[in-house]
Amino acid sequence: MARASIVVVGLSHRTAPVELREQLAVPLDSLGAAAKEIAALPGVREAMLVATCNRVEAYVASESASRSVEALRGFFARRAPGAAVGDCLYEYSDERAVRHVFRVASSLDSMVVGEPQILGQVKEAYAAADSAGALGPTLRRAISRAFSAAKRVRSETGIATGRVSVASVAVDLATQIFGTLGSRRVLLLGAGKMALGAARALVAQGAKLSVANRSYDRAVELARSRGADAHPLEDLPLLLTAVDVVVCSTGASRYVLNVDDAKAAMKVRRGRPLFVVDIAVPRNVDPRVNDLDGVYLYDVDDLEREVSRALSLRGGSLQQAEKIVDEELSAFERDRRAQAGAGPTIAALREHFRSTVRAELERSLSTKLKGLGDAERAALEAMVDAAVNKLLHAPTMALRSQAATEDGEAMAAVVRALFRLPEDDRGEEP
Repeated sequence: MARASIVVVGLSHRTAPVELREQLAVPLDSLGAAAKEIAALPGVREAMLVATCNRVEAYVASESASRSVEALRGFFARRAPGAAVGDCLYEYSDERAVRHVFRVASSLDSMVVGEPQILGQVKEAYAAADSAGALGPTLRRAISRAFSAAKRVRSETGIATGRVSVASVAVDLATQIFGTLGSRRVLLLGAGKMALGAARALVAQGAKLSVANRSYDRAVELARSRGADAHPLEDLPLLLTAVDVVVCSTGASRYVLNVDDAKAAMKVRRGRPLFVVDIAVPRNVDPRVNDLDGVYLYDVDDLEREVSRALSLRGGSLQQAEKIVDEELSAFERDRRAQAGAGPTIAALREHFRSTVRAELERSLSTKLKGLGDAERAALEAMVDAAVNKLLHAPTMALRSQAATEDGEAMAAVVRALFRLPEDDRGEEP
């Protein structure tokens, strides 16, 4: 079996507007099923799907990069019929694909460089794909190395310190509208992590917090921990007449704040401005709300533009982070070449020794040792297997260490000739 290619196909906040990203949104509890569906596509061996408010990307190990890219483009197109999905998709293979995965996990491709959430989201996607049985050795090695790269970036650079965040941008925008946030009322709609961070930042500036959630018990729990007051979601029309800022991040697949409720609230407010931050994907707020006088609506794409304006890179942290990604990528590709070079020979060598010794053992068990009981036979088989593993440990390690060097292929050829092993078909070691 030929070495698998690693392929990435997807879109992000850099290539697709929120209107399209929300059509492709996949909730956390559906990531495993989506990965399993992708793994069954033509040309695909292994798969996982990363889906956040800012990106939807398929990572696959493929027997044919071109076939898998075509299949993945079809997969995304089917999820948003009628939309120009193909124009927004990017595709990477092999080293470029691995570099992209490393940069995503390290938060170098995020809307806010250095934000910590993306690493956790990639880990959730990995766990979901693993539980669904969609992962294999190629993606396991690549994603594991991506986690190592991300850990190094966070521990060895200042990329995550002093960063401009969605929360800080929300505070800046609210301050521009209201001048001061002292005694202003903030409504947290839902319980999303990003929205909670924005609400917390607003409260730190003196605002008073209210929480409304589909689950009232969850609203009470969250409000109690933040010194806020809790409300059922049904209170939203009334709350809109009283609060100054609304921060939205629910898991709803429809608009929670519609234009009619907003219009009715603005009549009661008599000109008092309303600042709305919609961090959800799919969006929680009907975009037509922004057309109402006195309403200032910002969605995730608007916030990205504000972050881009405000973001200044900290010293050489970004360059240092990119250097770490380069180092980890070089190490991964070196290990992958070694795996491809040594794997088939090691697998054939182990099979040769195992089958030879097992044949001799079976011959003895059927003649001189045929009186042994089941327990003794099992113990003898285990002892023989352990002996084979110990005998092959040193040559296996030597083959692996030399595989990426100029002498690696020559050493593998000598081993195959010495033991009359079948010719290398460039398969991966199981």
